[in-house]
Amino acid sequence: MRGQGVEVIVEGPDEDGLLDGIFTYDPSIMTPHGAVLLRPGKNLRLNEVDRHEATYARLGIPVIGRITAPGTVEGGDTLWLDDHTLAVGRGYRTNDEGIDQLRAILAPLGIDVLRSELPYYHGPDECLHLMSFISPVAEKVAAVYLPLMGTPFVQELTDRGWTFIEVPTEEFDLHGCNVLAISPFNVLVCDGAPITKQRLEAAGCKVHVYQGSEISHNRAGGPTCLTRPILRQA
Repeated sequence: MRGQGVEVIVEGPDEDGLLDGIFTYDPSIMTPHGAVLLRPGKNLRLNEVDRHEATYARLGIPVIGRITAPGTVEGGDTLWLDDHTLAVGRGYRTNDEGIDQLRAILAPLGIDVLRSELPYYHGPDECLHLMSFISPVAEKVAAVYLPLMGTPFVQELTDRGWTFIEVPTEEFDLHGCNVLAISPFNVLVCDGAPITKQRLEAAGCKVHVYQGSEISHNRAGGPTCLTRPILRQA
């Protein structure tokens, strides 16, 4: 990522027990006005939020709100559709109360929250986020795994003019759908999904690959999960 001109901020190490702390996408989200501290739906991750708060304080980034109990929201369930619309997946890690709180925080900023129901898939013991099956690679272009996407959400994106790069079933569990856009059509993926890589390249993407046999495949978190973008410049 540094080779692509990205400023990378490394935090930690975290205290013992925060084994999921490497998945920095989930405990907070960023808006043009500052950060929103979230509340993970997994109890073992709750203390990660304070780590994000401390980092933002050190960097001088304002915190504009915080999700509180009984609300839960995880960053992986949030997806910016445009500057004024945030899609939020309602599932096992993000509940109605959390979505309502997030909507109340963002509404004064002119940001709408669009709720999308998540599928049952393998149930509550396996983490499935909204961004488990959709990753934007450029404006209104995304890598997707359509079999897990709700029909209303697909229709909403289609009506908004989005186009899809489809991930094959055999590569879904290999992080084929976990794609980090460094800049438009310039993406980072985990190794092991060659068909998806070919389809991304055919769609005009420059694809960078990292070796993820330990940190990603063993821990079930791709490049999006492992990063928390805090500033994007045109």
